[in-house]
Amino acid sequence: MKACEIRGEDDITMHPGLFQTAKRLTRAALTLGVAIGLTQAPTPADAQGLPLIRDTEIETLLKDYARPIFKVAGLSAQNITMRIVNHESFNAFVADGHNVFINTGALQVAKTPNEVIGVIAHETGHITGGHLAALRARIARDQTKALLVSVLGIGAMIAGATSKSESGREVGGLGQGVMFGGNEVIARGILSERRSQEAAADQAGLNFLAATRQSGLGMQITFERFAQQEYISEKQMDPFVRSHPVAATRIAQLREKVARSPYVNQKDDPALQLRHDMMRAKLSGFTERPQTVANTYPSSDRSLPARYARAIAANCSGKCDTAIGQIDALIAEAPNNPYFQELKGDLLYSSGKIRDSIPSLRKALQLAGGDAPLMQVTLAQALLASQDAGVLDEALAMLRKATIADDENSQAFHLMATIYYKKNLQPQATLAAAQGYFNEGRYKEAKTFAKRAQVGLRQGTPEWLKSEDIITFKIPQDG
Repeated sequence: MKACEIRGEDDITMHPGLFQTAKRLTRAALTLGVAIGLTQAPTPADAQGLPLIRDTEIETLLKDYARPIFKVAGLSAQNITMRIVNHESFNAFVADGHNVFINTGALQVAKTPNEVIGVIAHETGHITGGHLAALRARIARDQTKALLVSVLGIGAMIAGATSKSESGREVGGLGQGVMFGGNEVIARGILSERRSQEAAADQAGLNFLAATRQSGLGMQITFERFAQQEYISEKQMDPFVRSHPVAATRIAQLREKVARSPYVNQKDDPALQLRHDMMRAKLSGFTERPQTVANTYPSSDRSLPARYARAIAANCSGKCDTAIGQIDALIAEAPNNPYFQELKGDLLYSSGKIRDSIPSLRKALQLAGGDAPLMQVTLAQALLASQDAGVLDEALAMLRKATIADDENSQAFHLMATIYYKKNLQPQATLAAAQGYFNEGRYKEAKTFAKRAQVGLRQGTPEWLKSEDIITFKIPQDG
């Protein structure tokens, strides 16, 4: 497996800071198996194992896209996180009021920042509308209704089965009709509510875009693209069993509302467009076959994004020396770009040149302002791997700072555990390991390590309280 390839949901194939595949998301964030978004939600099993990726460059861009939308929506104080799902399909959804998920496929297909911003605005509409809570309440109500329907249906079927007469068979058939017909009515009711929510999210999203003086064309283009996936004829499809409004009706309403906006012709800032193009190039380089990258970004294309994609793809095909040369050329052209330095440091680290990678990783963190948690973890890992005992305190301080800003990074806690162990601080090492396991959803291991740690910690201290929180945490039924 090459260093840059993206693998399964629990495989970290890159440095913690550079396009890593994240551990599975905390299950509490995805307890509801119905997410609201552009397409149908994943199943509960899929939701618990979403293949999330982490990357400072992409996450920073998405935060910049979302910040104005969240502000006008009154959500700035709610600490909403943009999550990147490593999947080629075009999809975005919310699963609670604290996370917006967007697929890499959606990011790669979107040609402009405005298209992604339109998606974020739509999903924000779901959050402000309280749609997930409303859907939960509706499902809870309908669960009772479904149970009653099933009991009535089963009772009628039993009654029919005990009678050998023609009327008995009719009663049995009626019982099946009650069960299936009743459940269909319930399902239609839920889908009707979702259609209403989708329309409300469209309108709210357009309001947010107007409030931030941005065009709604991106949202329109996105849903026009989505409508093209409707391969079943409108005449053949029952509009009442759709999870979204009828495509033609929805698009017509969007076009009308977008056209009325005074900002309909507002264009994205060129600098933002370049960052968007760089993001798409990065995703292409890391997730697509080298030949696909070469077709999308041929050698005749000398733009910065094209060279970025080709440099990444070259490493993915095992041509690391070529990739380093290409990245050096990018650094020479844009010496203040932290992500070029980060990429170089990561390639050096992946090729076993640990000590050589550290200057580039230091430079990347410096150019990023020194407060990029993923980059801090990347550099700390390299320092630890250098086998230089003199840098352990520096690495530990960096990891502590990173976990304050991003306390979900399990890799950071496992690295801290290693350093504490090397420093003969066993209780702290065991607690850090417990926190790492907890973030991975490995609750039983987390509790075991937290109990061990607590034996050596002074009661009432912040560390003891952290261990207590893990010990007393109620494990979800599927955990």
